[in-house]
Amino acid sequence: MNSRKETVSVLFMMFSILFCVCLIAANVLETKQIAVGSISLTGGLIVFPVSYIINDCVCEVWGYRKARLLIWTGFAMNFFFVMLGAVCDWIPGASYWQNDAGFHAIFGLAPRIAAASFVAFLFGSFANAYVMSRMKIHDGGRRFSARAILSTVAGESVDSAIFFPLALGGVVPADELPQLMLWQVILKTAYEVVALPVTIRIVAALKAHEGEDAYDEGISYNIFRLKLND
Repeated sequence: MNSRKETVSVLFMMFSILFCVCLIAANVLETKQIAVGSISLTGGLIVFPVSYIINDCVCEVWGYRKARLLIWTGFAMNFFFVMLGAVCDWIPGASYWQNDAGFHAIFGLAPRIAAASFVAFLFGSFANAYVMSRMKIHDGGRRFSARAILSTVAGESVDSAIFFPLALGGVVPADELPQLMLWQVILKTAYEVVALPVTIRIVAALKAHEGEDAYDEGISYNIFRLKLND
């Protein structure tokens, strides 16, 4: 009888957990509009760029196929959380419960935000992973900083172009949306640039510890292929 033992990297598992937490937190924080000086932003800016940094690390060390698995796992966990919030919001509150309005302000809007973020997240995250993967092959593994930044620009641009019209159209004034989208891309990319020295060290440590440095030659970039050997 043949047996096949599957092993999972503990570090990849920890990165996956952090990735899912960032996505769930971002969905809740997106319900608040914040102001930084004269710039209008969403609260998700605090945590969402971390998911792109994790995406970069996973794609760089373990390859596009693991990044694809990570993205779909994040999608599933985010969907599960939002559905639980929506169900809880729908159930009538206890007679002594006084916070219905506050709870509904967050989770009542969450399904719309989640639907928009699911679509935007998939397209943006896969754009990020694809650019990261293809640039690594093209550059022969050199210029990690350039591909980390350019992949973020690509991913965040796609994400913002999809998310804001779908999630906040009719909530945020139409003339504010383009500026909001542009600032999100600029600031999220700046976030990546500021974090880059730490990201570089994390990637180097991961490669040394895991003995991995994936090059995605001859793989399928089909986002629906979840087998790691495809």
